[in-house]
Order: sequence, then structure tokens, then C-alpha cells
Amino acid sequence: MNEFRKIRNMAFLGIALMALVMVGATVASAQDPGSGEASAGAHVGGEIAIGADVGSIGGFSDKSAAYLAIAWTMGVACMSAAYAVGKVGAAALGAAAEKPELLNKALPFVGLGEGIAVLGMLISFLLWMKL
Repeated sequence: MNEFRKIRNMAFLGIALMALVMVGATVASAQDPGSGEASAGAHVGGEIAIGADVGSIGGFSDKSAAYLAIAWTMGVACMSAAYAVGKVGAAALGAAAEKPELLNKALPFVGLGEGIAVLGMLISFLLWMKL
């Protein structure tokens, strides 16, 4: 039970850090360096450029904060997927050792754990394409 609490606390910490980075990227991109007022982004040809370099807050430009958010998204997704595949894969092979006919029913759950990494990669790629 103590291990479960430790893992749960690490997961909450990772989610909180990722949310903090995302909020930092949003605040950095909304700051207008000329007047000190918030804006929706830099206007380029009548459109709003999401990843335009409009200034810096706390030493991070908005692009560096966005790249940090992309890295955190991919990193947390891959670590979560690795943990899920490790736990589910070990349980699936343990069940298959007792009853071999359970292996076909347990392996799709390992694939669900890999789906976390694929979705994290997709979200990171979409964020990167916005820059």
C-alpha cells in the first residue's frame, strides 16, 4: 500500500508540473512586451500567430516555454507508458504461466499502455506544429 501512495504522489507531482509548464507557456505567449498588456498573440497578416516570439517572462521566452511544455508532455507520457507496460506485462505473463489460454486475453491491455506513449507523441507533435 505504501508503494501505491508513493506512485500516486509521483503521478500527481508530474501532472502538477506539466500543468505549471503549460500555464507558463500560455502566460508567456499572452504578454505584449510593448505596452505590458495582455494580448491574444502576435498579429501576422490578420491572423494570430500562436508561437510568435513576443517577449520573455522570468528568463524564458514564449518559444522556450512552449518547447519545454512539449518535452514535458512527451517525457511524462513515455514514463507513464513504460510504467503501465511494465506492470501490466508482468501481470499478463504471470497469469499466462498459470493458465496459458489467458495470454491472448491479457496482451491487449499491454497495448493500451503503449497507447499512452502514442497519444503523448501525437500531442507533442501537434504542439510542435503550432510553433
